[in-house]
Amino acid sequence: MSRQDRERGAAAVEFALVLPVLLALVLGIIDFGRVFNAQQTLTYATRAGARVMAIQNNQTAAISAAQTAAAPLGQIASSAFTVSPSTCTSGVQVTVTVTYTVPTTGFFGTFPLTAKGVMLCGG
Repeated sequence: MSRQDRERGAAAVEFALVLPVLLALVLGIIDFGRVFNAQQTLTYATRAGARVMAIQNNQTAAISAAQTAAAPLGQIASSAFTVSPSTCTSGVQVTVTVTYTVPTTGFFGTFPLTAKGVMLCGG
């Protein structure tokens, strides 16, 4: 067996040892990106709900606007959204907490995401 054959075999063994770590790293980066995108979508949804509540002073319309803005994540129940206070006096806060499952690799699994949107009343 020549020296070149032995070195080729060593490279294959090293690749086999490093491949799982590289794969885990790449899948983790992909899933982190998806989770970050979901968090940003929820934050946008709560801000949209807070804006509607601040302008229209209608809790049902605020929750509906937040649900519509969060539609890329799937159907989120209206009970997941909370609007406080129920009538807009000086400021309003919309909060949502959902259990999110990463749709691709499942590297992270299922975990809760929370977002909060705050706005002064009257626009």
